Order: sequence, then C-alpha cells, then structure tokens
Amino acid sequence: MQTSETPHARPGFSLAALRKTFRLYRYVKPYWPQFFAGMLCLLLASSASLFFPKYLGQLVQVASDKTGIMQQITAIGLTLILLLVAQAAFSFLRTVLFVAVTEKTLAALREHVYHHLVRLPMAFFANRRVGELTSRISSDISLLQETFTTTIAELVRQVVIVAGGLVLLFHISTQLTFFMLSIVPVISVLALVFGKFIRGNAKLVQTQVSEANTIVEETLQGILNVKAFTNEAFEVRRYHDKTQAAARTGMRVGRFRGMFSSFFILGIFGAMVAVIWKGALLIAAHRLQTGPLFSFVIYSGFIGGAIAGLADVYATLQKSMGATEHLLDILDVPTEAIADQKTIPPAYQLKGGVAFNHVSFHYPSRPDVPVLDQVSFRVEADQRIALVGPSGAGKSTLVSLLLRLYDPVSGNIRFDDLDAADIPLSALRGQIAVVPQDVFLFGGSIRENIAYGDPQATEADIMWAANQANAWEFIQRFPDGLDTIVGERGVQLSGGQRQRIAIARAVLKDPRILILDEATSALDAASEQLVQDALDKLMQGRTAIVIAHRLATIRQADHIVVLDKGRVVEQGSHAWLVAQEDGLYKTLSEMQFIH
Repeated sequence: MQTSETPHARPGFSLAALRKTFRLYRYVKPYWPQFFAGMLCLLLASSASLFFPKYLGQLVQVASDKTGIMQQITAIGLTLILLLVAQAAFSFLRTVLFVAVTEKTLAALREHVYHHLVRLPMAFFANRRVGELTSRISSDISLLQETFTTTIAELVRQVVIVAGGLVLLFHISTQLTFFMLSIVPVISVLALVFGKFIRGNAKLVQTQVSEANTIVEETLQGILNVKAFTNEAFEVRRYHDKTQAAARTGMRVGRFRGMFSSFFILGIFGAMVAVIWKGALLIAAHRLQTGPLFSFVIYSGFIGGAIAGLADVYATLQKSMGATEHLLDILDVPTEAIADQKTIPPAYQLKGGVAFNHVSFHYPSRPDVPVLDQVSFRVEADQRIALVGPSGAGKSTLVSLLLRLYDPVSGNIRFDDLDAADIPLSALRGQIAVVPQDVFLFGGSIRENIAYGDPQATEADIMWAANQANAWEFIQRFPDGLDTIVGERGVQLSGGQRQRIAIARAVLKDPRILILDEATSALDAASEQLVQDALDKLMQGRTAIVIAHRLATIRQADHIVVLDKGRVVEQGSHAWLVAQEDGLYKTLSEMQFIH
C-alpha cells in the first residue's frame, strides 16, 4: 500500500517559499518582546565575537614589537576575558529567550493545526491517511522547532559575522581581502552543488520514514485483522522494505555529507594556507605587520566557518519550507462552520420531520460514480422509518447527507420547514445521534465514553443513561465500574457491551433524530435482545431512521424505504411491500424467510 504522499522535489529557496515559511511567524506575535530581546542578545553576542581576532592580533603585535609588553598584554588579556564573559552571558540569555518563545509558539501552532484539523470536512479525510496527518502534527512541527530555536538564530549570527568580518578584513588589508575573496566563490559554487544532492535525498528519506510510520500506525490500529489473517510476516516485510529503502537513502545522504564535509575542510584550510602565504609575501615587502596578518587569518577562519554554517542553515531552511508547505496545505483547506455551543437557538430546534427532495450525490473523489439518483421520501416527526436494500444501495450515504458530512450534488434535504443548508452545522448535528454497527469507543474509561454524549453530564446522568441502555448490569460487574478502561477501540468489551455503551452515549445526548445504522446485525441472539430492548426505549418520542439488512428488526417500522443502486424503488409498510409481486422487498423477505 502506498501513502497518499509521494516524493516530490523540495520547494526552491525563493522569496515566495520564504514568505510561506514566515507566515508561521504570526504565531510568534504574542511573544514579540521576548523574541526581539533574544535577537538583541544574539546580535550583541555575535558582535562581541568579532572583536576577538582584533585583540588577538594586537596581542601578537605587542609581543613582536617588544615595547610595553607586560602592561599592554595584561590590558588586552583582560579585555579578551571581558569579551568572553559578555559573549557567554548574551549567548545564555539568547538561548533561554528563544527556547521560551519557541515552546510557546509551537504549542500555539500545534493547537491551531489540531483545532483546524478536527473542523475539516469529511471530503478532506477521505483522501488522506491517519498516519500522514499525525505526521504533520508531530514530525513536521518538531522540524520547525529546530528552525525556530536554532536555525534562524544561526542565520542571523553567521550573516553578522560574514558582513562584519568582511568590513574588518578590508580595514586590515584591501589587497589581501580581494585575494581571499577570489577563492571563496569557487568553494561556494561547489557547496551549492553538494547541497542540491543532499537536499533532494534528505526529502526522500523524510517521505520514506513517513511511509514506514504509516505502516506501523495502521498495523497497530488493525492488529486484530493482522492476527486474524496471520499477516504478521507480511506486515514485517512491508515495514522492512520501507525502512531499508530509507536506510539506503540515508546512507547515500551520508556519503554526500561526508564528501561535503571533506571538501569544506580542504577548501577552508587550503584557503587559509593561501592567505597566510600571500600575507607572508606582504610582510616580506613591509606592506603588512604580523599582528594584523594574525587577525586577518582568524577573521578568514570565522568567515569560512560562517559560510560553511550557512550551507547547513540553508539545508535546514529548505526542510523547514517542506514542513511549512505540508502544514499550510492543511491550514489552507476551508473548515466547516462549527460553533462550540451548548444551547440550540429556538429558530433551529428540530421537531423531527425530514424530507429528501430529488437528492442526487456522488463522492467528490469519484465524480464519475453516482451513489444516489433522484432520491425522494419523507419522514414525519416521531415516526420510525426503515431504509433497506442490498449492499451498495446508498443507505449509509443517506446518513452522511443527514449529518451534512457531505452536501447533495442536486436536490435538497429539509428538516421540518428548514433547508439543511440553512441550519448551522453545530445546531443540526447537536440534535442527531448515530448508533453504528461498528461502534468506535475511545481508549479511556466507560464513564468517559458514555459522557462523550454530554461532557457536562453528572454521575447520576451517566448512571441513568447506562440503565436506559441496559448497560448498568454489566458495568456493575466490573471491579472498577464506570472507571473500567475499555482499551483501544473498546477491545476489552464484547460487541454487545460496546453497542450498549454507544446507546448510553446516545441517550445522554438526548437527540431529536436518531439514526441506527445496522446497530444489531453483528450480535448474537442474547446480546441482540438486550440491545434491541435498549434501542426500543431510545427510539420512543423521537424520529428514528433505521438502516437494516435483517428485515425482521424493522417489521414494525411506520414506513419502509427500499433502495437499489442509489434509487428509491419501493416504499410503504411491511405488509404492503411483501404483498407486491416481483418487488425487491418481497424478494429480500423471502430470502430471509420472514414473511
């Protein structure tokens, strides 16, 4: 299986790409004073380091002149110590301030990305895998942490050193500076060539590791299926293939990095030897003194090191741009209009009537595959309606449309006298509850899972809901009662117990419209009886829409809608439908021996 993300070239180091990266700096805005204080400390620390070569050169010159040695050496030595102390203090403050700003900024960014993610429409999640999305929040934001904490600081520091160092070099010797600068472009061009290969392969490693992580996540989420199909060896091979591919790419990157480092060592020290050789000629010609040459060599080393560091900064910024692009791809997707409201405005309080009017639909990712075609039917308030039909008839899609997880391509859905599109999403979904066949329980306690229907519910409310759902009897048998941990996806509970917890959750929500999607089809007879009894109590006084393959469970429905290939082919009562010769419902009933 492939992830939805495929390797692609890292964005170029352009102004547009850089602007994209700096879009994330709006999260720094609340912490501007700390950020600027850290930047000031960084500039002061970088400036202090530029004075070292100057005073070291003076130290050498005083020693070579042999005049006033002790006093001047002592004064220069004390000056160097003060510079060291100042640089250490400013570096410490800069690190503390930048780390504080970074941690606060990334916490805000993580919260914003997660807040945005959970508000995105279902169409977004249909085209992406969980592993890829969790990677965006974890690995990509962690990559930005390095950028915010060190990379930007290093960029500023090295630019200050290169610019300040060049000014001081020209002050010492214009001729020697031009000689040194004639060597640097050659090194820089070769560095860019190496950097291009490193960046391309580093991107590939990132993608391959992400794919390997997705395999781990999917395997652990579906561990029951893995074991049931004895596919442990298959999954191990899949993971092995991805990790070995990442390792091979990583080793290739390592070879390039090794060549890159060796080249820089050779280039920098070769340039230094050339500068000293040229400086020695100038000293011999009495056009330069020993102390200034010593300062010049150290400045050259500083500048060479800074230029080498800029190559690493450049590579890190490129990775950050890739991470930024991934995050902004998510943040640029429009969200649903969700509001955190506990009270439904009176204008949007539903009575329970539902009408589908000539609804047609296809999924956004499959526009050439129609799912519903001109579907029309009506549900009266407090009525119990059943949707039946073969697999793939479009029954579950109707549920998605009722919840407005998707909107119809044509036609409309009305709740009472309101068009679904005119009802705020939160108000609509807040009055609908779904009990599915495949119940999802969170990995916490039974209490937390029931209270998910109403996070403000009291202990008494939770116990009442559990009683209504016929769940209190088995909950009491657990030593920890409501605090029993259900495990990942509720694996510690049986299917019937999970269904009753889901029903209790729906009871606590107190919906106006209840949707039961094959809620009893996977249960044994004893569990089905308990669940069906709980569902009967839950459906009282509510509009209930029941999806069922087992027609015995919906014989008492007020109205039955029969779907086939996305169209309504029959509708009416059970008695009327089984009386229709050659009708689909009659055929399905005869196959299940229930008429």
